[in-house]
Amino acid sequence: MRALIQRVTRARVVVDGEKVGDIGAGLLVLLGITHDDTPEQAKWLAEKAAALRIFADEQGKMNLDVSEAEGAMLVVSQFTLYGDARKGRRPSFVDAASPERAIPLYEAFINAVKALGIPTATGRFGAMMQVELVNDGPVTLMVDSK
Repeated sequence: MRALIQRVTRARVVVDGEKVGDIGAGLLVLLGITHDDTPEQAKWLAEKAAALRIFADEQGKMNLDVSEAEGAMLVVSQFTLYGDARKGRRPSFVDAASPERAIPLYEAFINAVKALGIPTATGRFGAMMQVELVNDGPVTLMVDSK
């Protein structure tokens, strides 16, 4: 499982002109799932994302996690995080899990974030989404559960 985590001042997801999820300050998490990922990895990755101390404290140092900064999390499925573009010009997505495998793990990640008490919004799995964000910093991290 792979998460591209961006600290944002705001972010939202639109599907067919309808806003399906939005947050103010917090984290935008683009979540990729591969074939052998597990619910335990989803929980670990959710806890890891929530615990990252990447928000400024009173001295301006990155020392607070998303809860301490009173932020929220927007979680968006992103199968292209498992795209392989090493050969040719068209990426291969064979490493991305099928929806039947990925949806329960995507939901496990979301539920783990919610269990931590973090306000959580989501995209719509499998939909063509427009994701808008203002990356704060910019701060962007890739975290892999392997």
